[in-house]
Amino acid sequence: MMTPGELDAFLAEQRTCRVATVGGDGAPHIGALWFVWDGTALWLYSITRSKRWAQLLKDPRIAVVVDDGHEYGELRGAELAGRADFVGEAPRTGEPCPELHAPEGLFAAKYFGMDAMPHDGRHAWLRLTPDSVASWDFRKIPG
Repeated sequence: MMTPGELDAFLAEQRTCRVATVGGDGAPHIGALWFVWDGTALWLYSITRSKRWAQLLKDPRIAVVVDDGHEYGELRGAELAGRADFVGEAPRTGEPCPELHAPEGLFAAKYFGMDAMPHDGRHAWLRLTPDSVASWDFRKIPG
């Protein structure tokens, strides 16, 4: 497994995660998203008219996997699970929301190379403060 510092660095450098939600019939749904990690929570910027958003409105349980590596001995990743919180207006138009200042700054820099977050009126924020985190790093396996 990764140390807390290794996990923070890993989540900061990776660009894409896979998000699992649960439908009303219990069927899973998985989709890829961009994200930022603030050291405590994973922030997901999701289209509000997506199947994911609709499912989370009914059942906030969520699991997210971030992974990397090509060869077996390079594989590493983390699974974070818990409940999604909706933060800010939906869709996000840029109304003042102190809670979003830090994640939007991280996201704008990571994905757009900008200081301020552009808003398209189609996306909004989900926050996952994980109840559980499991990580792995096969690079640590001896021999």
